[in-house]
Amino acid sequence: MNKEQLKVSFAGLYGETEDQIDLFFSPGRVNLIGEHTDYNGGYVFPCALSFGTYLLVRKNQSRKVHLATTNFDHRGEVNLDEPFEKEGKSWINYPLGVLNEFRKMALEIEGVDLLYSGDIPHGAGLSSSASIEMVTAFAMNLVFGFGLDRMELVKLSQRAENQFVGVNCGIMDQFASGMGAADHALFLNCDTLDFERVPLKLEAMKIIIANTNKRRGLADSKYNVRRAQCESAVEAIRKEKNIRHLSDLNLAEFQNLSHLIKDEEQKKRARHVITENHRTLSAIRSLHDGDIDSFGKLMNESHDSLRDDYEVTGTELDTLVDEARKINGTIGSRMTGAGFGGCTVSIVREDAVESFIRDVGKAYAEKTGLTADFYVAEIGDGSKQIN
Repeated sequence: MNKEQLKVSFAGLYGETEDQIDLFFSPGRVNLIGEHTDYNGGYVFPCALSFGTYLLVRKNQSRKVHLATTNFDHRGEVNLDEPFEKEGKSWINYPLGVLNEFRKMALEIEGVDLLYSGDIPHGAGLSSSASIEMVTAFAMNLVFGFGLDRMELVKLSQRAENQFVGVNCGIMDQFASGMGAADHALFLNCDTLDFERVPLKLEAMKIIIANTNKRRGLADSKYNVRRAQCESAVEAIRKEKNIRHLSDLNLAEFQNLSHLIKDEEQKKRARHVITENHRTLSAIRSLHDGDIDSFGKLMNESHDSLRDDYEVTGTELDTLVDEARKINGTIGSRMTGAGFGGCTVSIVREDAVESFIRDVGKAYAEKTGLTADFYVAEIGDGSKQIN
């Protein structure tokens, strides 16, 4: 939906007035390597995508916020003179959580009409929730002149999802959506929030995202269980070494201390986090050295660890990855996101893209009965206003 179509939809919902309408955008993201490390204080390497969530905003001279989207029929209205209440499992909770965070900072918005429109595949694990949160935060910050910087908006959006929506996500999704840059990935230390924009020089190669089309809700998945298992592993290690999170350990230290974790499942979860941090650091070095083949090998190892140690893949994701690796021209392939469905990300030579989509798609349908969707990803900018 283009800008003019959005404005027509907006006028159909909220009527025509002389008040200014502003348009904002925040992207979805794909993580190239470094999975389930963010909430463990580790390293991640996501990039912002060219698709995401658009938001039209107009002040309405009232004490009410009206929320609507072109993606779902459900709409919402909240009174600014009353506490914000969570509304079941509605999409409205994501922007509402952000508005609630501004309120907690004594930054009060006025009445506004909001129309969202997203082109991220729903439930694909490409972080539509973070893009909704970030576009809301970015827009309210500008429209009402709050003066917060991007990093404050990223943190605010993460708090909204943690505390209002009730999903214990790390900071990676909101960070990638807010801080992304075209043709760059973001190497982020989730503990210190130090980051580096790394140019993605994929000459004669493409990033292909494959959507399993197996629906799964992050809040309903075993995501929070995995997080709790990691926290229990930290508690076990603390008997001999005072650590704040698993990523305080390097590989050698973990090997020396892993006997303290008596629960085998917890040990496997911890092993994934420690080895994934090691892989991510190695992957960045490979990119700096121009060694894309080594980067691809590390992507493969990442998926195998997520399958065997973290156990968040499943038949659909494993099938897509297994079939991708059979294609001559695939550099590396792995699941991306929370898992339990969602998407894979693969680096594929340009001359193999057509056969990759055809052959992987055919084999996946035969083996799972589902039809995968494929996207040749373009790396885009983070949150912005569109004139």
